Amino acid sequence: MLDMGMSPLADGLMRDFEAAKNAPQYPLQLVFCHDCSLVQIDYTVPPEELFCRDYPYFSSVSDELQRHTLANVEEIIAQRRLGPENFVIELASNDGYLLKHYLARGIGVLGIDPAEGPAKAAQAIGVETIQDFFTIELAERLAAEGRRASVLHANNVLAHVADTNGFVAGISRILAPDGVAVIEFPYVRDLIDHCEFDTIYHQHLCYFSVTAVDRLLRRHGLYLNDIRRIPIHGGSLRLFIEPVERVGARVTALLAEEEQLGLTRIDYFTDFGDRVAGIRRRLLEMIGGLRDQGHRLAGYGAPAKGCTLLNYFGISSDLVPYVVDRAKVKQGRFMPGTGQEIFDPARLLEDRPDYALLLPWNFADEILAQQAEFRRGGGKFIIPIPEPVIV
Repeated sequence: MLDMGMSPLADGLMRDFEAAKNAPQYPLQLVFCHDCSLVQIDYTVPPEELFCRDYPYFSSVSDELQRHTLANVEEIIAQRRLGPENFVIELASNDGYLLKHYLARGIGVLGIDPAEGPAKAAQAIGVETIQDFFTIELAERLAAEGRRASVLHANNVLAHVADTNGFVAGISRILAPDGVAVIEFPYVRDLIDHCEFDTIYHQHLCYFSVTAVDRLLRRHGLYLNDIRRIPIHGGSLRLFIEPVERVGARVTALLAEEEQLGLTRIDYFTDFGDRVAGIRRRLLEMIGGLRDQGHRLAGYGAPAKGCTLLNYFGISSDLVPYVVDRAKVKQGRFMPGTGQEIFDPARLLEDRPDYALLLPWNFADEILAQQAEFRRGGGKFIIPIPEPVIV
């Protein structure tokens, strides 16, 4: 469906310019399976290399994600009448950004995450965390200990897992008979419709439709009983999964929509590459034109999606000299492949570039509000997806 050539690891921020420019690169190609309708990349980087070595992503940095998470937790506690007798597990629990809200209500929690930095941050705020990958073996051990989940969260992780079937089998084993798994991930339909190509990187192995994930779950005795489309991350799905089948109307409707629209066939995806090429051409023309007019540029944010965009579009530090990011752990490092150094956002007010390329465009409202002073001073943002615009 789309060949983006060789690309560095999206979260592989480097500690010096030369290392960044010479970062290891791997094939990045998007493909479609005719048998199960799954969209995925066709090259798997070992997970130990992706998530264990100096992993720089901390969920708590985003205020919008925090609000999204708290609302989700409060709704589930109310709907399922959770109390101290219940137990909540999160897979890929990061820095405890979600489980801390259950803990504050007196509900027992357990996080599982392989990344040392985020896991230690979670432990520091009192969230019990196993620093490891979630596997069927770990699920069996926890179930044998009686630690089965009334609620299991897995946000933006199912798409990252190489052993997808083992991961889902583990969920089936660790979920209580009356429990619910609440899983979120970006929706492939939104990715294609809005041309969100920059969410394709080596950490994201799979890009799920409702059809594909329903087939995967049923293989392991789990049932997609309810679903919601949610706006976060450019368009996502929130799935409610149980070990008993009682499929609701929203699931049935989305499955029928996908069949009607053609998401189960390659035809739906055939012009995706051409549309991405169009965005590439228009953004480079915009940035190049601004530079030729004497305007100065910077980048805002160093997310994984930013690495894909900068590298695939060939936007090096010669064109966009540096980026800024709120995450302290990223500051002082360099974007892999393209070499931009990462600074504190205060650099925008000190340096006063004319334009900032907004790489985490999925949090545009939050960032534009945070950078009101930069904008009052005449600074403008370039939002690249789904169509390059200046605001």
